[in-house]
Amino acid sequence: MNALSLFNSLFDDLDYCTPSFVRTASVSNPKVDVTEKKDAYDLEMELPGMTDKDVDIELKDGVLTIASKKNEEHEKASDKKDEVQWLIKERRSFEFARRFTLPQDIDEEAVRAEFKNGVLSVKIPRKALPSPKKIAITAA
Repeated sequence: MNALSLFNSLFDDLDYCTPSFVRTASVSNPKVDVTEKKDAYDLEMELPGMTDKDVDIELKDGVLTIASKKNEEHEKASDKKDEVQWLIKERRSFEFARRFTLPQDIDEEAVRAEFKNGVLSVKIPRKALPSPKKIAITAA
């Protein structure tokens, strides 16, 4: 395991044993790629059909949280007038929250996020950690 410890809630791990019809209708976890470089950690998350306004990113106490919640759109007045009947409606509410416990060598003030073509990119710069302090022992 590398320096970046990925922490997901218990429910994130249950995604694989949840029937697909339940996952698509309510909760799903976007896939993430994380790379480690000498000067930064880079995180990329696929979020097709979403925009930067649909995603919340928070960094608190060394935990990076990426979350979103989109609610089902209500029927339009024109749908009722034209008597539209849904045959299939799979695009409903969608929400997720992914949490990543970051190592101590990150520069919290310099974390940046960019959203382009359905991919969220988060750059997490690293900083040098202070060297351990040597404590001299005096003889009594």
